[in-house]
Amino acid sequence: MRASKRPRREPPRQQGAVLLILLAVLALAGSSLLMSAFGANTVEARRAQRTQMLLAQATDALTGFAAANGRLPRPAISATDGREQPLPCASDELCTGYLPWVALGVAGEDPWGKRLRYSVTAAFTSYEYQPASAAATRTVQQRGADGELRYVAGGPACTAQTRCAALVVLSHGKNNYGTSAEGVEQANPGQLNDDEAVNAGASRHFITRVASGDPNAPGGEFDDQVAWLTLQPLYARMRAARTLPN
Repeated sequence: MRASKRPRREPPRQQGAVLLILLAVLALAGSSLLMSAFGANTVEARRAQRTQMLLAQATDALTGFAAANGRLPRPAISATDGREQPLPCASDELCTGYLPWVALGVAGEDPWGKRLRYSVTAAFTSYEYQPASAAATRTVQQRGADGELRYVAGGPACTAQTRCAALVVLSHGKNNYGTSAEGVEQANPGQLNDDEAVNAGASRHFITRVASGDPNAPGGEFDDQVAWLTLQPLYARMRAARTLPN
């Protein structure tokens, strides 16, 4: 009698590839919204689509970093130095900055030449956390067609049971706010772009919505693009790599 074969377990690298593919599919799924938002301006629509892919790649790289190191990276040293900050970031403000693109081996700027922003829960940038009790602290709200904000990640209070995001990666888009790859802060010529202003100053609570050039729309004009990662997929990848703390 032949011995039954055990199911072959996917190695972490293959699982990472699967996650990247899923993220890419999600990014492409949103491309129709971007195309309609940017109308006939196909150049800007393609840049927006490219940004979606960059955010997906960045999120996958962050997950891969955690799987390899047992923690998430701290923000970059500066807009011109993409290495990870060497010192611990103990507060929401210190754990918010630029994506550490050199440490991750990914692109650090969007198609408009602005640095990608990165905000991460402080506890997960160290090795001193307990997965069962640690709480992610980033939230994302989406403004619907009715103008109301609803949580798509987290809620009014973040606890170990609330599905808040461990991290957020953000592109400020073509217009308003952001910092160039040379470290120059961009002006905000927009008017009534309240949602963009929230994202520009945020360290915990972020807003996402369909792009709009209408300053009279709820929240004003908006072309930010936001990606986030909750603990479930992060822990799954780390558990597969056996780097999740006990």
